[in-house]
Amino acid sequence: MPNTLTGKVAIVTGGGSGIGKSAVILLAREGARVMIADIDEQAGQKTAETIRSQGGESSFLRADVSRESDVKAMVAHTVETFGKLDCAFNNAGILEDGSPDVTGYSLELWNRVIGINLTGVWLCMKYEIPEMLKQGGGAIVNNASVASLVGLPGATALVASKHGVVGLTKNAALEYANRGIRINAVCASFIKTPILEPYFAAHPEEEAEMVRKEPIGRMGAPEEVAEAAVWLLSDAASFVTGHSLVVDGGYTAM
Repeated sequence: MPNTLTGKVAIVTGGGSGIGKSAVILLAREGARVMIADIDEQAGQKTAETIRSQGGESSFLRADVSRESDVKAMVAHTVETFGKLDCAFNNAGILEDGSPDVTGYSLELWNRVIGINLTGVWLCMKYEIPEMLKQGGGAIVNNASVASLVGLPGATALVASKHGVVGLTKNAALEYANRGIRINAVCASFIKTPILEPYFAAHPEEEAEMVRKEPIGRMGAPEEVAEAAVWLLSDAASFVTGHSLVVDGGYTAM
């Protein structure tokens, strides 16, 4: 990938670990200055320190993307710190414990998953886009996952939220296509990230099952999704908008 991110400023939500951390590292390697937002302060600070130790520029701000005040402050702090905003990877999201079916959800759990996974993406774009318009353009990638493309029994709120992210991405992309802002999504399948470690500890048989379901014969690595997201953020993808890039080892091809 040509180095088209030098001097640009990026926000990565959920940047303290997993796919977000990998994206932060790759963005910094490509020359971007990165604002890391995460609810896990320790992980976020550690990632920022890692970038600085490698000669990059990075800062951390604790933010809950389901809270409008936090998102507004996140974008404002990025501009105050780095002077502008060129791109954003709206990656923060949560999984929920499996429920037997759509009737098994509490309203509290439903609202929490939708609030972070869908409302959080909308709030991020609500405040990111105006800053990008000030300088004539930018690029946004939203993390949608394969739950945006297929049903996953026992994960109703996750599937609903991620389908919503794809619809939101397409709509926003059309609204700003002629104003210099590209908006895309990445749709990853079973990626071995820290968020899954407690689940695998409680259900060790599930990791083997996830591997079995992947035609490629393994789970994905966070770096593989980050590579796709950073390409979409870069000028190398200058004619790509409104697209959902599937990174799933062939899962949805079945």
